[in-house]
Amino acid sequence: MDGSRRAGARAALLAAAVLGAAFVVVVAVRTPWTLLPTPPGGATPASTDAGLPAAVVVRAEALAAAIRPASVVGLLLGLASSALLGLSRLGSRLVTAAGRPVGGRWGWQVLLGTVALVVVGRLVTLPVAAYGEVVRHRYGLSTRSWPLWLRDVGVSTAIDAGLTAVVVLVLVALARRAPRTWWAWASAGAAGLVVAGSFLYPVVIEPAFNSFQPLPAGQLRTDLLELAEESGSPVQDVLVADASRRTTSLNAYVSGFGSTRRVVLYDTLLADVPDDEIESIVAHELGHVATDDVLTGTLLGALGAAAAVCLLGWLLTRAPLLRRAGADAPGDPRVVPLVLLLVLLGSLVATPVQNLVSRHVEARADLYALDLTGNAAAFIEMQRRLAETNVSDPSPPAPWQWWFGSHPTTAQRIALAEDWLRLGER
Repeated sequence: MDGSRRAGARAALLAAAVLGAAFVVVVAVRTPWTLLPTPPGGATPASTDAGLPAAVVVRAEALAAAIRPASVVGLLLGLASSALLGLSRLGSRLVTAAGRPVGGRWGWQVLLGTVALVVVGRLVTLPVAAYGEVVRHRYGLSTRSWPLWLRDVGVSTAIDAGLTAVVVLVLVALARRAPRTWWAWASAGAAGLVVAGSFLYPVVIEPAFNSFQPLPAGQLRTDLLELAEESGSPVQDVLVADASRRTTSLNAYVSGFGSTRRVVLYDTLLADVPDDEIESIVAHELGHVATDDVLTGTLLGALGAAAAVCLLGWLLTRAPLLRRAGADAPGDPRVVPLVLLLVLLGSLVATPVQNLVSRHVEARADLYALDLTGNAAAFIEMQRRLAETNVSDPSPPAPWQWWFGSHPTTAQRIALAEDWLRLGER
């Protein structure tokens, strides 16, 4: 490596370190590490069953025993296939072959090669995904027909492949045009893409999987709009998603910004869930808006993406790594399988950090819902209903919760509500 390239590699590593440090600072400052003072006599311990009937807990544990090993197998299969393609000449040959029918120009190799790699990765894990769908059908969680399931798999694969291909094409194009500083331009682009995605997802991606209709006029609609006004986060509409086409799970969320902000209810909520429990779950979602969780998450995503691209810029100066992948430089189309592997590894490393932050943020939204509605009984009953209907293990194993748990457990959420009640009684 010549002197200028070594300097560029050091600059990329330094930029990754600076952006990573900024990410850590934002996490430290914006994550609500402590939510409530300790009540007299100590915090309420999280029970193992969250007050659920024994049969409900047994059913949830049985589902977990069936689905968790499959999730791990799917993860390992995806990682193994990506490593095989990214760390051998097999992936580079696939990229070259994908572009050959349309002339073999580098741009076509990148675009079609990326699509081929994403599709191969999806096909490798498809049997595990199908098994997971069988299990969800068995436990009454999925209502999808197999044609609809295949349609969903096809649409999500097409979206993933298309977006990934465009992003990788831009990255390789920058590496060809600015071999020493491409990572700097690409990191700025990655941050901008995260910001754009946060604004466009509700209006571009969501409609690809669900249809939305306004909630008919009535007391529930009025109460939800008033709840949003009271929270200081008024919404433009309350919509109902046709989630029952795919699942029996209960959920609601708030999406959009400003004039596009709306409350979205799964239609499964409207079947037999009391209004006060629906208001509790919506209040939780409004808590994310009131505390700027989406904006903070977008900032963290932008910093993380920018840091990751800078680190990628440093890694792609490692000659042994490039030789292993069968590529000559970051601007070589044959680098695509290696890039996808490094991105996958980065996402796996980041997962427990993201979920650690997410669990604290979700707990703050729970507390916000309790403060906004003042109805701990409805909150607790809603958590138990969610656990029973969604067949959720109320107290999953600690290692699993640490790595994959994006929300506090049902038992932890109920314990928080009980602490809130005890503090209010002082």
